[in-house]
Amino acid sequence: MLRLPTLPALRRCVDRWAVSPRAMDVVAALFAFGLMVLDVPGLARADNSLTGVTATLVLATGAATLVLRRKVPWIPFAVALFLMGWLHELTMIQFALYSLGRFRGRRSAVLATLLYIGAAYALFSMPGWPARHGETLSDFLSLVVPIGVLAAGVGIAAYRQDLVLALEVQKRAATAREAVQEERISVGRDVHDLVGRELTMLAVRAEVLAVRARGEAHRKDFDELADTARRAHHMLNETIVRRADGAAATPGLEGLAALAEESERMGSPVDLTVAEEAKALSPLRQTAVHRVVQECLTNAAKHAPGLPVTVTITVEGPDLLIEVRNPLAETPPDRAPVSTGTGLFSMDERVTSMGGTLKAGREHGAYVVTALLPAGLHHR
Repeated sequence: MLRLPTLPALRRCVDRWAVSPRAMDVVAALFAFGLMVLDVPGLARADNSLTGVTATLVLATGAATLVLRRKVPWIPFAVALFLMGWLHELTMIQFALYSLGRFRGRRSAVLATLLYIGAAYALFSMPGWPARHGETLSDFLSLVVPIGVLAAGVGIAAYRQDLVLALEVQKRAATAREAVQEERISVGRDVHDLVGRELTMLAVRAEVLAVRARGEAHRKDFDELADTARRAHHMLNETIVRRADGAAATPGLEGLAALAEESERMGSPVDLTVAEEAKALSPLRQTAVHRVVQECLTNAAKHAPGLPVTVTITVEGPDLLIEVRNPLAETPPDRAPVSTGTGLFSMDERVTSMGGTLKAGREHGAYVVTALLPAGLHHR
């Protein structure tokens, strides 16, 4: 049985189509047709082979070619020249020249403008050119040339603006990738600091046990265990980027109070709640908690200064839940916040690298960041 789309789904489809390039092309075609259809009475009188209906159909067919203006803008241009020669219609040529400038750039627009002026001059030189389009050459030039130059110039300006926007999008994407890469390096450094220490302790412990088991059957096993731990530590040193000399390890849960105090000094009071079970988290997970909370408090201070922030860290079964919530500011800050827009990328990368998920967005008048990741606690 065929199921019809629900109203919300249909509305989403319409919203997506309304902002699509194809929708803009359809609007341009309809707008051009709307302007040209105003000339239908005059066209029917000037050319006895056309009636009001047939003239409308001809203009509608010509305007419909503007739907192709992104992929093949030369087709609307050729149609516009045809309409200019047959019906002396100058409206379509404006849309065609703009489209060439917008989607093909300066060279194509200049070439098309020259072709248009040349074709129009040839038509002007032939008998039958309408008097309203210029009785003398100067009248003709004052009418035809500005139409082409202005339309092409506006199209070229829009083309350059599109290039600027595209470069800005690429720049933001590159910045986001760089932030993700830096976060991966940071996670790798944390792994090196925390796991490397445990491997060192494992190797030392195995050596101690090997000494104690001197002369016993299991001494060889303890020696092999110590060698394995040392090789693993060596491989870790070669694989993970080392911290710079003097760099301190990222604090864990014990550093959250300092973050809250710093946020309060900036004018945003923090209600911090940390479940007792969370204190048993591994150092690596505590580092992730610290980084997420730090970034959230920084964003809250930028976008909602002076408003309270609620930070809740709980353990729900096998999962660790981090929730940071702050009310939305009724008015934007006096100064636009300085932001690279990569904080969410960094948080998401850190949480995802540990097998978790991160969600951020507006909820009931507040901005909420929720991170859910495996707690790694063994419940007895």
